Amino acid sequence: NQVRPFKIQTPDGEALYAWHILPIAVYAKSDADLILDPTGSDIDVTKTTAFRLLRDDPESRLVISFHGNAGTVCQGWRTDTYRALSAGAAHKIHVLTVDYRGFGYSTGSPSEEGLITDGITLVDWALQVAGIPPERIVIVGQSLGTAVAAAVVEHYTEQSHVKFAGVVLVAAFSKIPELMLTYAAGSIVPILSPLRIFPKLQRYIAHRAKDTWNTEARLTNIIRQKGDFNLVLVHAINDYDIRWTHSNTLFYAAANATSEIGLNNDQIDNIKHHTDLGRHGWTNKWPATTRQNGVKTIRQIILRDG
Repeated sequence: NQVRPFKIQTPDGEALYAWHILPIAVYAKSDADLILDPTGSDIDVTKTTAFRLLRDDPESRLVISFHGNAGTVCQGWRTDTYRALSAGAAHKIHVLTVDYRGFGYSTGSPSEEGLITDGITLVDWALQVAGIPPERIVIVGQSLGTAVAAAVVEHYTEQSHVKFAGVVLVAAFSKIPELMLTYAAGSIVPILSPLRIFPKLQRYIAHRAKDTWNTEARLTNIIRQKGDFNLVLVHAINDYDIRWTHSNTLFYAAANATSEIGLNNDQIDNIKHHTDLGRHGWTNKWPATTRQNGVKTIRQIILRDG
């Protein structure tokens, strides 16, 4: 019972399969009580020991993780990722994740609007049911999950000016039409790259996508709203599914959004703090910008391998 599965109902009637992963030190300390809890996901999670350990500890921190396009919450290396997310403070960092509608045990069919609703539902549960203040919550997205994360944060920024502790986007893409131009499924099967000798046709097909997931526009909007915003972009150069240059696009868009008059890429390059990590990669940090509507912090981490 270190992993507590449970179900969440969305406003439009879908049942989402979610996981609450306890930090290892908390689990070790409370394993005798956790073992007595019922198993399975069809329970009232608010009556479980795991829920109490999250809700009642004023020092608890929560990472809400949105996974990528393929598979489920428990597939492949995702369980290793949850362990890594919690390892920074194994006595207090809980992880919350969910299968989107149409994924795993969750009901429904996926769409951009639907997945955003799923993400908002999960965060609402953390804020309203578990009662975790937003300043103790970090939103993390990977691949497709970065687009979900950006859309969810935009919702809370626009609706109630909620300020999360941070937003981390791992292997993000700027928008679907741009991603389709270079994306290769499984790093092997190209989607539209064979059409690059016909650029007009290639772009015409790419821009016919029903769901656009425009993270570039959403990050720009978030930064221009009221409230503090702490953004970290992480990408690997050897990511052949989603090229690392998408994170570059997002970094420049986010930095530009902090300016009242607008900045071009050369101006941003002259201002940003660049750190060379040698064979490991590099980092770019945009100086914390204080506007009338809050402090904006933007950091980019580019790794050679990942």
